Amino acid sequence: MSTHQNEHGEKVNMQISKFNFVRDGAIKLPPGFRFQPTDQEIVFQYLIRKVFSCPLPASIVHEIANICKFNPWDLPGDWEQDRYFFSKKEAKYGNGHRSNRASNDGYWKTTGLDKQITRCCNNNPSTRKKEIITGMKKTLVFYKGKPMQGNSPTRTSWIMHEYRLVHSPCSPKTTSDDQRSWIQMGNWVLCHIFLNKRSRVADEKKQQPLSTPQKELLHL
Repeated sequence: MSTHQNEHGEKVNMQISKFNFVRDGAIKLPPGFRFQPTDQEIVFQYLIRKVFSCPLPASIVHEIANICKFNPWDLPGDWEQDRYFFSKKEAKYGNGHRSNRASNDGYWKTTGLDKQITRCCNNNPSTRKKEIITGMKKTLVFYKGKPMQGNSPTRTSWIMHEYRLVHSPCSPKTTSDDQRSWIQMGNWVLCHIFLNKRSRVADEKKQQPLSTPQKELLHL
């Protein structure tokens, strides 16, 4: 609650409400607005705040338990748009470290190396600034089908960027509750899911039949 003086010099209480852009599980932004956070903003403004139960800049990231259980096209929101979700990882085998990324009709597969997301850490002004790894970004591709009985799953154009936190050695001293949060923070992830439009266009071109001029060129 904040105070503001009107034109008559009277103090008026102003209720400051947090912006809420999630409706029926989907992001609904005003026309002309786009939610396009950087990697650093995702980690430092949203994921860290979620882990430590701090207020978020805006209620714009929907929460779904174990997002990998769902096919990407079945998730809330417009699948033509980029979508962001908070989720918790589920172990594939009991207390193991490998995550279960299988859905009803396929699975997510890691591609490439994880990207480090850093922040500047300098507790002593007299020393040189140091970059500390605070988060990691993993890229995954969705495959339709299951690798069973000799079947070959089909790679799709669905991409997921999965952001997770890692412990920062230069974090300030924490309470026992905060330490428990740090221990459990690996379960929380923020997932950015979207269609790789370039890949989809290339696939569509491959599937299009050749025109008569193209066929004639092939026989030259």
